[in-house]
Amino acid sequence: MRIYGINPVLEALRAGRVTSIRVSPRADDRLAEIVRLAEGAGVAVHRVSGADLDRAAGGAAHRHQGVVAEWRGAEAVSVEDLVIGARGAPLLVVLDGIEDPHNVGAILRTLDAAGGDGVIRQSRHAARLDGAAATASAGAVAHVKVAEVVNVARAIDSLKAAGVWTVGLAGDASKPYSDLDLTLPTAFVVGAEGVGLRRLVRERCDWLVSIPMAGHVQSLNVSVAAGIALFEAVRQRNVRRP
Repeated sequence: MRIYGINPVLEALRAGRVTSIRVSPRADDRLAEIVRLAEGAGVAVHRVSGADLDRAAGGAAHRHQGVVAEWRGAEAVSVEDLVIGARGAPLLVVLDGIEDPHNVGAILRTLDAAGGDGVIRQSRHAARLDGAAATASAGAVAHVKVAEVVNVARAIDSLKAAGVWTVGLAGDASKPYSDLDLTLPTAFVVGAEGVGLRRLVRERCDWLVSIPMAGHVQSLNVSVAAGIALFEAVRQRNVRRP
């Protein structure tokens, strides 16, 4: 797998998942830090031309920022692993059919910022966790645990069996998201923009909630919606903390 950009490469290095890097010979202070970390970890460093970096980044010259890295994907984890490994009451996000790498990356970034415990997503029709998704995540992709599943509806059943409440975000739901007790083990389920949650996934959720809209536009980007819900859970949990 390949990632590019200073923050994604830096975080992947800190996570110990980079196998080699290609870097511009015109290294500024931030690139020099990456080189020092890589050399200290025994990671191969190759100084290449700007044109070589552009090709390695798939033509993303304006995004690679002078560095491209090869990295190892994280070890496979299961839904049960995410629940068992949670640092407190599990806080998870389930992605139902979200294929846009920018949305996937943004959700990973927000989940990491909220201190969440992981993401569950279907392995088919899923955005790769390198390239644009890694860049949009600002490096969070190197830290967030991701469970790949064959069937999202069955994964929701597994969460419920493990004692995790599943909360689907749906624009037409009558219950506001803030009315739920999100201090309990919670998994937010979000669907692709324009489509929303698929029927079987929607039917499996314990709750369907919406984010009230006061403006003229009656919808939110899915990553923004996920962020609002996640930080409501953080707010509630901070209030209840003894």
